[in-house]
Amino acid sequence: MSGPPRHEAVGLNYYDTLIAVSDDCPAGHAEVPTSRTGRPTIAMVQYAMLSAGPGALTQEDVLFETWLRRQEPEPAAGERPRLRHEFFSRSQACLRASPLPKRHGWGLLFDGEGRVRLCPVESEEYRRIVAGEVPGVTVVKAMRTRRG
Repeated sequence: MSGPPRHEAVGLNYYDTLIAVSDDCPAGHAEVPTSRTGRPTIAMVQYAMLSAGPGALTQEDVLFETWLRRQEPEPAAGERPRLRHEFFSRSQACLRASPLPKRHGWGLLFDGEGRVRLCPVESEEYRRIVAGEVPGVTVVKAMRTRRG
């Protein structure tokens, strides 16, 4: 049996893919997200997870943990498996809709195992991948914030 297909989302995970910043991203360089209200934003939660453990999580992990950490009060640890099942029983937007590549200048780079890490838009690695100089990595754009 062969592994998951490469260069596309399988389930909700990407493999060997860069989610590049959206065409209308206002950030010229990667910015650490902040909150104007004091409450953690989706961008802040995702940034904290991905910067704390680069390459440790899949897209599904990030989506579920983002939702879970924003619940008040946060559910008990024993509820996680049931809640994760319920969460993914509904349709979910992928990380192309994340505010990190849409507004904050962070590319999201997935390896061959579907693990994701941050890739700043101003980095040489990001530039090389977007220019097609890194074989085997597919580039997809984050969703635009505004209709085009």
